[in-house]
Amino acid sequence: MDERSVDTAKPLAHGGHMDLATEVFIAHRNLLFTVAYEMLGSATDAEDVLQETWLRWAKVDLGVVRDRRAYLVRITARQALSRLRTLGRRKESYVGPWLPEPLLTAPDVAEDVELADSVSMAMLLVLETLTPTERAVFVLREVFELEYDEIAEAVDKSPAAVRQILHRARAHVATRRPRGVVSTAEAHRALEAFQRAVETGDLQDLLDTLAPDVVLLADGGGVVQAVVRPIVGPDRVARLLAGGLPKVAGRMSVEPAQINGGPALIIRLDDEIDNVVAVRVHEGRINGLYIVRNPDKLSRIKRETSVARWPGGPMATR
Repeated sequence: MDERSVDTAKPLAHGGHMDLATEVFIAHRNLLFTVAYEMLGSATDAEDVLQETWLRWAKVDLGVVRDRRAYLVRITARQALSRLRTLGRRKESYVGPWLPEPLLTAPDVAEDVELADSVSMAMLLVLETLTPTERAVFVLREVFELEYDEIAEAVDKSPAAVRQILHRARAHVATRRPRGVVSTAEAHRALEAFQRAVETGDLQDLLDTLAPDVVLLADGGGVVQAVVRPIVGPDRVARLLAGGLPKVAGRMSVEPAQINGGPALIIRLDDEIDNVVAVRVHEGRINGLYIVRNPDKLSRIKRETSVARWPGGPMATR
């Protein structure tokens, strides 16, 4: 245990302990979920990690814990790292592209640029290219700003090793992460134009919304039909989208939404969610489309999921 997280206060009585443990855990829950989700890309697995975190937290002597946030984050990171290694083996047999489980997020998430970037579909896919330990170190330091010795304890490495791992991870991410910051207004305009094009199915309107380097990824998980390879270029992407839309005309509704802190569309067929289309915008046009059709990944679209970098919410005072 990090001595900066330890105090010498008198241990609490059992009843008081459980009340305080519950209160502290609930206060940090959104933060802990975000830690686990950014490490795993799966809300379902993140919830399982939170269950494991609570079971361990309930046994901790809170009277000797000075920094409860850091202590809880370390427990969560340890559990997520263990699950991440298992999840990696599961992804090896996944049918087609694997995309993160999309989250319906509140508008204020987009106001925290760093948080929105860290949970974006594009960034989570970049994190997928790191090793489990690199991912844990990068997330804990770059997003949640834990100290090196705290991260070292979470990943079972020395602080010196953590610094080296972070250096490699930063370099790796820097060469792959999306460039440029897009304003909320610019993203909104691009999404509106794309929504109109999707609703009409007009090929030229679709082409006008797409950047020259656009890439489409679709995740059906082998459960429902979806393209199993990336589709690259505006002509191929537009024709794919336009070719499928007339078949569902009259049955389809399209709703703008914020998914993982960014612009997206929720597409329903016969009033049931069929897929989520998260988009990445650059210079007014869409250069990334992430379509999630796997029904096992769509449960978090029916209600908002709270994500946060600090206790109390996305923009909470530190």
